[in-house]
Amino acid sequence: MKLRVSAVQYHLHTIRSFAEFAAQSEHYVKTAAEFGAEFVLFPEFFTTQLLSIGDEQGHPLTIEDLPAFTEQYRELFSSLARQTKMHIIAGTHVIRRGERLYNVAHLFYPDGRIAEQAKLHITPTEVKEWKLAPGEKLEVFATEKGTIAMLTCYDIEFPEIVRMARAKGADVIFCPSCTDDRHGFHRVRYTSHARAVENQVYVVTTGTVGSLPTVDFMRANFGQAAIITPNDIPFPPRGILAEGELNDDLVVTADLDLDLLYQVRQSGSVTTWRDRRTDLYPDWS
Repeated sequence: MKLRVSAVQYHLHTIRSFAEFAAQSEHYVKTAAEFGAEFVLFPEFFTTQLLSIGDEQGHPLTIEDLPAFTEQYRELFSSLARQTKMHIIAGTHVIRRGERLYNVAHLFYPDGRIAEQAKLHITPTEVKEWKLAPGEKLEVFATEKGTIAMLTCYDIEFPEIVRMARAKGADVIFCPSCTDDRHGFHRVRYTSHARAVENQVYVVTTGTVGSLPTVDFMRANFGQAAIITPNDIPFPPRGILAEGELNDDLVVTADLDLDLLYQVRQSGSVTTWRDRRTDLYPDWS
């Protein structure tokens, strides 16, 4: 089975209305649709662009204001998914549950269903500056094209959680990210490759580019999309099916062949998933 995926290097810039955000998002979705994509991934925190709209006095909004856009965000991407018959992983959006704020990845199905996965590992900035709370549970999501997981940015840096996702049946890990410098970007990128090798899965990742000069902690962005494979004979030697140009506004697209994953898990040059030493450390199955 094959599935075509696109990843968006979303360009952050100051906007004046939700309509501008909607138009930019629709542009990327329709671009992916023109390439025949069945899944499209947006970055983490790309909805912080909405904070640049500001209030009636012209002051920038804060992270506490972002959940007010949740209904519009969900309506927009649910509508786009139904129109295009695509699965849209619409990056992450900050939502409120009770008194807590969560950074939540959203999967919009073509039939209108919406699935959520809260970020499980929270960075120091998210804790100290934005007071975000961590998610409580890992989910995987069945689709017509196989089982996927959504692990956001910092999550991909923890081997255990990706092991758990693979044990639950995920073949593709979608990793929306947002990093502000080369160090953060390479942490996410290198560990994405490691998780693909360790678990013999595909990893699709992307990040924000551009700048929001009026939004705290979103002034700098360093991003690049990549569609990553295990490093074995059926795949590219560097484990990269496609990657974007650093910090450019663009969409990258590639085909994922699930049969190749199953093949290398059984008879690849290495069989890292099968060869886990479960006598020495826990078997996450």
